[in-house]
Amino acid sequence: MIKTRRRFLQLAGGGALALLAAPHLLPRAFAEEARRVPPGFGRKEFIPQGFDEVLRELGADGSTPSADIELHAPEIAENGAVVPIEITSKLPGTRRIAILSDKNPHALTAVFAIPEGTEAWVSTRVKVAETSNVIALVQTDAGYFHTDRLVKVTLGGCGG
Repeated sequence: MIKTRRRFLQLAGGGALALLAAPHLLPRAFAEEARRVPPGFGRKEFIPQGFDEVLRELGADGSTPSADIELHAPEIAENGAVVPIEITSKLPGTRRIAILSDKNPHALTAVFAIPEGTEAWVSTRVKVAETSNVIALVQTDAGYFHTDRLVKVTLGGCGG
C-alpha cells in the first residue's frame, strides 16, 4: 500500500510516461498495415455525387437485378436518420457490398469489403434523406448485381 501522496504521484507519473511511449514501441509494420486503405475504397467514392454518377464511378452502371440478394429494410421509417438495413448475398464470389439511396445528396451510403471465404452478410443503419429506393449493390467475380426496396420516410412514423 502506498502511504504518502508524494509516492503515489511519483508512481502514477511513471505509468503515464509508459502509456505515452507505448505507441512508439509498436512495430512499424503493424502501424503501416493499420493505415492502409484497401484498393477501391478511397475518399473519392464518398464525394457528393448523384446516383448515376456513383454507379459510373464504381463501374456498376450495367448491373443486373438478382433474386440471390436479400435486402431487409423497413417499409416505413419513422426516422430517416437511422434506417436499419440488412443485406445477405448468396452470389458466389461476393467481394463487395454497397448501399445506395437514389435521392440522398450522397447517393453512396456505405461500402463493405467481403473477404474471400466469409459469409456475405452486413447489417448497419443508414441515413435516408427522403422517401426513396435503397439499393443493395453487390460486386462479384462475375460482375455487379443489385436489388432494391422502397423506404418511405415519414415524420413520426405516420402515413405512407
